[in-house]
Amino acid sequence: MAKRDFYEILGVPKTAPDEEIKKSYRKLAMKFHPDRNQGDKSAEAEAKFKEVKEAYEMLSDPEKRSAYDQFGHAGVDPNMRGGPGAQGFGGGFSEAFGDIFGDIFGQARRQQGGGRQVYRGNDLSYAMEISLEEAAQGKETQIKIPSWNACDPCQGSGAKPGTSVKTCTSCMGSGSVQMRQGFFSVQQTCPQCRGSGRIIPEICPTCHGQGKTKTQKTLEVKIPSGIDDGMRIRSTGNGEPGTNGGPAGDLFIEIRLKKHDIFEREGDDLHCAIPISFTTASLGGEISVPTLEGKAAIDFPEGTQSGKQFRLRGKGIKGVRSSFPGDLYCHINIETPVKLSEHQRKLMRELDESLKKGGAKHSPNEEGWTDKLKGFFK
Repeated sequence: MAKRDFYEILGVPKTAPDEEIKKSYRKLAMKFHPDRNQGDKSAEAEAKFKEVKEAYEMLSDPEKRSAYDQFGHAGVDPNMRGGPGAQGFGGGFSEAFGDIFGDIFGQARRQQGGGRQVYRGNDLSYAMEISLEEAAQGKETQIKIPSWNACDPCQGSGAKPGTSVKTCTSCMGSGSVQMRQGFFSVQQTCPQCRGSGRIIPEICPTCHGQGKTKTQKTLEVKIPSGIDDGMRIRSTGNGEPGTNGGPAGDLFIEIRLKKHDIFEREGDDLHCAIPISFTTASLGGEISVPTLEGKAAIDFPEGTQSGKQFRLRGKGIKGVRSSFPGDLYCHINIETPVKLSEHQRKLMRELDESLKKGGAKHSPNEEGWTDKLKGFFK
């Protein structure tokens, strides 16, 4: 049976440039690939795939294409002449084949490489509780974290003393094996040694084959001023060690602020509740309030109401990313007198009667509230 014309197979003219030939081949190769054609049409698709592959093999190589253009199939048939057709799959076919299928397996190869598989160690987390004052000012402290030392009995080999580690016979120490599936060759982690390239016939009873034992080490930690609850400090390389020479993980120190007796933090601002007496609120006056830097004074105007807020600028916290400190907000909480004596009760009643005679000017909020209730219940 006579072979079909290679240009006809690829559906391109004889004057087609290389890029057009390559584009047509890629389209047809994907269409007729055996993996995409199962069932009754698989044999027909496979035959066409081979036909397309052969056509592109010849036309993608300049020397073979020239011979085909001059002599036809005879110019590239290795059984008829020792020409370019005897060379098998040329670079052009390999290049296009890689363009089509390289994305499937190329990523795995880039990730795994050709040697033993190395793995980064796990990260560690350490919760540190500090006071508000320490968060505002910063501090230097020490913490104890897990550490690993080479196992003394096996000298870090992981093998029982008196025995030795063997090279993995499946991957010959490379840590990876080749898996062939038809046209494809896939590289994957060796299932026998799990990428280490080594086999330990008898594991060390002290380290259980890990080659390392767990201990503790002391680490110096510097807490920056202004740090807030929930923030983390990263200590590079102080996590768990890697496998097969891989890099160690990192240590993350998570900050937790203790509850403060006076202040509540909101970003760079501080809030505190200031209790004042009924008399001070009524007559006004001065009162001392606490700050992280010491005492400050607030002047209360006459008739200060409960819930009134006073702002002290710059008396908050300067955050780790802030240029200026926040503010301190003092929230007024008027205390109602308790455990009154009979004389005090009498005085309070007299005061109440006097205030009622003065009308709404003494209790403007109460009058407004009464008016709202009247409108609500209509």
